[in-house]
Amino acid sequence: MKTEFKAKFLQQLNKKRKEEGFTLIELLVVIIIIGILSAIALPAFLNQANKAKQSEAKQYVSSINKGQQAYYAENTAFGSDVGALGLGLKTQTTNYEYTVGTTINGATTIANPVPSAASALKGYSGGVGLVTAGEAKTTQSILCQVSGSGVGNATQDEIPANATELTCSAGMEIVTK
Repeated sequence: MKTEFKAKFLQQLNKKRKEEGFTLIELLVVIIIIGILSAIALPAFLNQANKAKQSEAKQYVSSINKGQQAYYAENTAFGSDVGALGLGLKTQTTNYEYTVGTTINGATTIANPVPSAASALKGYSGGVGLVTAGEAKTTQSILCQVSGSGVGNATQDEIPANATELTCSAGMEIVTK
């Protein structure tokens, strides 16, 4: 009789396991937890995506600055456009539009967000200029970004003839020198 009792007991336990499932309350709790986690993670993800897009502009402007310095070393003049520098960079990407301007004392590069991406991206500006270092002149580069938490378009002042150091224009802050 004891074995028969054990068999019936095991059959009863097995039936209960098959009939069990999640209750509505348990499912609602899981959905609420997922909603809270996604509400926290989504803004952080979007912020990281914008930082990645902005790093493109920093890299392009830095590359153009280095290309201008190399171009000046070979030609004793600054390149008038991105193609003349031989870098193989585009003047417009999905996120930014790049323009290059030159003067006798220097060259500037401006990276402004294209209108479709302008709502969340900062503008960047770079400059390469001849600066006085003792009795000689040498090239120096600078990378600036729009100041503050807001977004905006970049600007760059003309580089003065007897500058000893490059600076960012008003409303911008130095990223690298």
